[in-house]
Amino acid sequence: MDIRSLRLFVLASETLNISAAGRTLGMAPAVASTRIAKLEHLLGAELLHRSTRKISLSSEGQDFLPYAREMIAQEEAALAALGQGQTKISGTLRFAAPSTFAQIYIAPLLPKFMDAYPDLTLDMHLSDAQFDLIEGSYDLALRNAVLENSSLTARKLADDTRVLCASPAYVAQYGAPSDPDDLKSHRVIAFRDLEPRHLISQDGAQAAFDPKQAAHRLILNDGMTQKRATLDGAGLSVNSRWLVHQELENGTLLHVLSDYTFTEQPGLWLIYPKSNVVSAKVRVFMDFLIEHIGRSPAWVER
Repeated sequence: MDIRSLRLFVLASETLNISAAGRTLGMAPAVASTRIAKLEHLLGAELLHRSTRKISLSSEGQDFLPYAREMIAQEEAALAALGQGQTKISGTLRFAAPSTFAQIYIAPLLPKFMDAYPDLTLDMHLSDAQFDLIEGSYDLALRNAVLENSSLTARKLADDTRVLCASPAYVAQYGAPSDPDDLKSHRVIAFRDLEPRHLISQDGAQAAFDPKQAAHRLILNDGMTQKRATLDGAGLSVNSRWLVHQELENGTLLHVLSDYTFTEQPGLWLIYPKSNVVSAKVRVFMDFLIEHIGRSPAWVER
């Protein structure tokens, strides 16, 4: 199978433009279209739906895309083992991450990364909503959750802990809970869902925090908005320490029920589709994030 045609298909699936993908690879539009057609004939499947106005990735194309990327990565690894191949990192890296974390920790680092890898295009999908790495055809993603999908591989970026917070104004008006059962009478800001969370005290006592039982509930799907609402006294909320560590240090947020910890401590994971070879563009970005964020996380208590 022609690697150059595979590169064209991968680039066309990212840009949704066969002619533009062809020009990037030094091909005339007619040549690029012919190469895609030949690849589809070889595979016996239409990879890209075409119309006079636009193209889109077919379901067969979505299924084939990770394999095309794998074959390209295998070729790059084989050439590198022989001391051949590209010495520069190029192409497009599709990266998904929680928007709140990216705003605080990743965005300030982007100029440095772009200077280090000027030939690499970083296509970032930022959302605090849940996403599917495979269906989204992402090369790499940051997830603040436990890894459950066996088709994915993970590399730990940093530890994370969850803390229950309230503003001084909220505590002054409504008081602070002294026991998990007290949470039923409080206003609660819940993130995305209302699933109960499990707590354990310093002496080993088990308890539960169930937002559904709270007197008043505010449900949000954006971490920065949740923190803002908590700072403004809208209620109690569970936050990652990386999001609120500065506010806890300067006293604009208070750690309530501090004798208890949440049993769920998922950590921050860099995840990517399982493969025998990690592409160079994925590897350099993971190394960069671990070096500048994970090696000495700003939010970890020392």
